[in-house]
Amino acid sequence: MAVLFLVYPVLSQIVYATAQSVATIQTTGLPGQWKYQGCLNEPSGQTVFRYEIDQTNNNTVDACLNQCAAFGYPAAGLEDGSKCLCGDITDVAANGHYVADSQCNMPCSGDLTHLCGADNLLTTYYWNGTMNVWHTPSNAGYYQFLMGGVVVPLMATVGINNKVTFLEKKGTEGFSEFTNSTGAYELDLSLANDFGRAWREMHVKSDIFCSASIVLPDKGARQINVAGWSNQANYGVRFYTPDGSPGVNGTNDWEENYNEISLQRSRWYTTAMLMPNGSILVAGGKAEGNSAQSNLEILPRPSSGDTVVTLDFLQRTYPNNLYPSLMVLPSGRFFIGYYNEARILDPVTFDTVTVLPNMPGAVNNSLAGRTYPLEGSAVLLPQHAPYSDPIEILVCGGSTPEAVALDNCISIAPEATNPTWTLERMPSKRVLPCMVTLPDGTYMILNGAQQGVAGFGTAFGPNLNAVLYDPSQPVGQRMSILNSTTIARMYHSEATLLPDGRVLISGSDSLTRYPNGSYVYPEELRLEVYIPPYLSQGLQQPQFTISETDWAYSGEYSIVVTLFQGTTSNMRVSLVAASSSTHGNVMSGGRIIFPEFTCAGNTCTIAAPPNAFVSPPGWHQLFILDGPTPSHSAWVRVGGDPAQLGNWPNFPDFTRPGV
Repeated sequence: MAVLFLVYPVLSQIVYATAQSVATIQTTGLPGQWKYQGCLNEPSGQTVFRYEIDQTNNNTVDACLNQCAAFGYPAAGLEDGSKCLCGDITDVAANGHYVADSQCNMPCSGDLTHLCGADNLLTTYYWNGTMNVWHTPSNAGYYQFLMGGVVVPLMATVGINNKVTFLEKKGTEGFSEFTNSTGAYELDLSLANDFGRAWREMHVKSDIFCSASIVLPDKGARQINVAGWSNQANYGVRFYTPDGSPGVNGTNDWEENYNEISLQRSRWYTTAMLMPNGSILVAGGKAEGNSAQSNLEILPRPSSGDTVVTLDFLQRTYPNNLYPSLMVLPSGRFFIGYYNEARILDPVTFDTVTVLPNMPGAVNNSLAGRTYPLEGSAVLLPQHAPYSDPIEILVCGGSTPEAVALDNCISIAPEATNPTWTLERMPSKRVLPCMVTLPDGTYMILNGAQQGVAGFGTAFGPNLNAVLYDPSQPVGQRMSILNSTTIARMYHSEATLLPDGRVLISGSDSLTRYPNGSYVYPEELRLEVYIPPYLSQGLQQPQFTISETDWAYSGEYSIVVTLFQGTTSNMRVSLVAASSSTHGNVMSGGRIIFPEFTCAGNTCTIAAPPNAFVSPPGWHQLFILDGPTPSHSAWVRVGGDPAQLGNWPNFPDFTRPGV
């Protein structure tokens, strides 16, 4: 901007005037690989690009292009001087055409030297290159119908008997088509071709609706389920000790006695996590009556009394922080993710050690969230011996408060120096996703909806496609588009890693209705499995035998392997932590560890993880991988039972398997 001093002698005074430079379209000095395309005419009443950012006073070309690129959008337009719009190049062919540059004549609100479109006209830019690499492998695996079901599981857990326990809502009036459920069932996958024998009816005493579960590190690998729907169920503590074997029914059932053991606070939509000392952390959720339960508590409850610790950040972010993500970090501290925030907690005082940057959300909405009801899913990325690299956490999907599903994954190394979130765009929008840790260190992202939030009748447009995320690839090139199902899997759907490497897919009861009252998406009982690419390439799965399955930290344990493709020089070993999942929350963090091992001939010696911070005590599925192909798993316990949960609760009506 030039300032001219004009002197008018007749008036004997100085008048200051400003000469405004003529604004032009910015075509040079663009950030990244952006390139100007032209002035795009937007059809009246329509929008070319899906995402609009209103910048009344500070819209600039550079800021707009940088924002679109940061969220993975390779096309950008600036309109009306103050609007930045992001989308895909394919949007233009479907919704607009170019006109003379002179028609885009409005200066940018934040840079009067450059033009930012006009009314229904967009100064348009494309990314000159490939922004998102979404692989489309020829071997993508496939969905396969498994069998009919008897339940819509809210909670799915693989037991050490290699059967799958399902828990479902029981007595939640108005939210089920069925009135005769016992609330719990066990599936014997070895009998999948014999429906009548495959299912074992089990029983819970109170409604587990919106509860939490983990697998305990005791000798029996008991499954504990806490909290639930209404009254005594809000305080419920339930145990099941897996028994039987494939083809042979067990006889154990769920055990619960509210008068003998209960939570200290009423809860539902809560999260449970096993701490390194072997105790159980229960955090967050709603209280009975739908108020915030913004605190945590510890099980077993000590004789000294109440263990409840208030967490003010949960009170501040309620109700968008339900089912918070909880994970143990290699320092021994705890990661907690809630709504669009995250922090690191001290494991003793639960004080905040580090407030992490807010999680990125949508390109045009920083208030998008990642936990219920704006539900995404979170997992720990692999840890490799010698465990010196900072661990990373991956969070995929979610939604805005306006029910616009997110189309990105974000990741962070929370204990790195200056941790920041890295964003990668997904091939499609997804809220209510499920994520499954696979034995090769990749992750399946599946299920969910393309619009909405968690709840009954609040999500639409099922996302039928599965995606594979491979963290060993460069950022921006980690996703592969796999196959699709024909079955809607939205609210209350689950996905679970099976001991043979397949993924079991179950449930969905969004209960969305047509105006006449019939269901758009009814309660879904059918079960599917996904055959991942590592099993669909026709290679025989490797085998191994193991005798010692109770491992101490840093101990060494031998297996004898049989490989059919490669040699032990390219073999891998992985440990996948036992987990329960509900509402996209994998309550072990989906932890996977690749331990060090050596081989002499076909006898290999595995070094167990070094401590309870790298690997909290508990049961794991041990796999070997012959090249890309995993074996069937064997169950091993790592780290024992330091809190002696196997001797708790000390009442005659509870099974105590020992430590």
